[in-house]
Amino acid sequence: MSQQLPDSAQFIVVGAGVHGLSAAWHLAMELKARGRGTGHDIIVLDKTGPGGGASGIACGCVRNFYMTEPIHALLRHSVDVWMHDPVAFGFQQVGYISVGEENQISDYERIHRSQNAVGYPSDMYVGAEARQFLTNIWPDFKTDGVDVAIHERVSGYAGTRQVMIGLAQKCADYGVRIFSGVEVTGYNLQGGQVVSVQTTQGEIRCNLVIWGLGAWTPLHWRMLDQPLTIECRYPDGQAVSKDMWTYWRLLEGEVYDDRPYVTASGLNPPVLHVELMNTPVINPATGQPLKDYTYVYYKNGNERMDKPGLQGGTVPVKIGPQAAVEPYGHANDVYQAEAEFADYLCAAMGQTMGRFEGIRPQFRERRNGGIGAFTPDNVPVMDWVLPNLYMIADSNHGFKMLGAGKLVARYLMGDAVADLQPFAFSRYAEGKTFGSTNSHSPWV
Repeated sequence: MSQQLPDSAQFIVVGAGVHGLSAAWHLAMELKARGRGTGHDIIVLDKTGPGGGASGIACGCVRNFYMTEPIHALLRHSVDVWMHDPVAFGFQQVGYISVGEENQISDYERIHRSQNAVGYPSDMYVGAEARQFLTNIWPDFKTDGVDVAIHERVSGYAGTRQVMIGLAQKCADYGVRIFSGVEVTGYNLQGGQVVSVQTTQGEIRCNLVIWGLGAWTPLHWRMLDQPLTIECRYPDGQAVSKDMWTYWRLLEGEVYDDRPYVTASGLNPPVLHVELMNTPVINPATGQPLKDYTYVYYKNGNERMDKPGLQGGTVPVKIGPQAAVEPYGHANDVYQAEAEFADYLCAAMGQTMGRFEGIRPQFRERRNGGIGAFTPDNVPVMDWVLPNLYMIADSNHGFKMLGAGKLVARYLMGDAVADLQPFAFSRYAEGKTFGSTNSHSPWV
């Protein structure tokens, strides 16, 4: 925005991604509804602008397939927000289907129970019923090795540019001011609290700060001299020292296909996620395995494509506690996806559906890079860092979790929000650290 940066603001939101904008918008609504202020009390600062980080280049899936059960309630709130204005947010509620094999059936049963218990409707199919369910939607689905499937009926996907525009407009509608091109460079503390924020355009006094920083969270964490390692205690009594933040490199891309990607009944298909832990992906050009397991997700490409095609991805690559965040995403030479990613994505698509056999030459060759900052247990942390600085650290699960900002806004207004409690920072010390999951991906 071209407005003059204010000298002070009651609330400063740092980061104009999904979480920062959602929190600002919902906080403005709460202030107005409770007669405690207006959106003019809130400013959002971003060094680039809305969607300048992972939110702007995300694949856009909105799903609830998580083995960490407390996330299911968070996603129920998120779908409520997506459906608040699906046109403004570009939300396609086509559903989401996860496919697994026999060693995952118990995980699927637990996920299915938990999703439905919190009001997130899903259906589960096992054995022959799972295979029939899949071929009813995609007649050319290759069901070898498939033993279980979950269909999340209210999930889907959204266009990243569309939702950023939509969220920025929601903020503007409630008087929230967004300042792009303003980088936060430090925090001034008195008595352990933030009294002002230092920026490239001057200092701003404030009462409360909200972080929606995504991959930049560790950088601001260091500005406050917070610990870089943490002891994580688990329910079984085990204690492990871990890095507070771990970067992972994302692997997502697009494939051109002029043929309409539709179901047997001519509809836009659900987002598809397949993990077959004992089924290798074979390179059709060489006959050699690319990996000893299958992990792939894909959907219609829509706004991210310059012509018809599909968008998808696979398991991210672990970097470590240090990474070069700048320049971010596609502009960073260090974190571009290798050709092997395209080989794997296209081969896995061909192994799941006959229509995609031999599609490798149609992979969209472009710069394709991005990184995310994950927490010690790969699960979001939403809690106070300082008495007046609240952190939404999504562990790169963020885009789909549009409802986190709604819950945080209510919490900041003084409400008890039970669905946020499992994501408190205190879980690490209290023996409630979340454990590893039966998946190759840190996102599951």
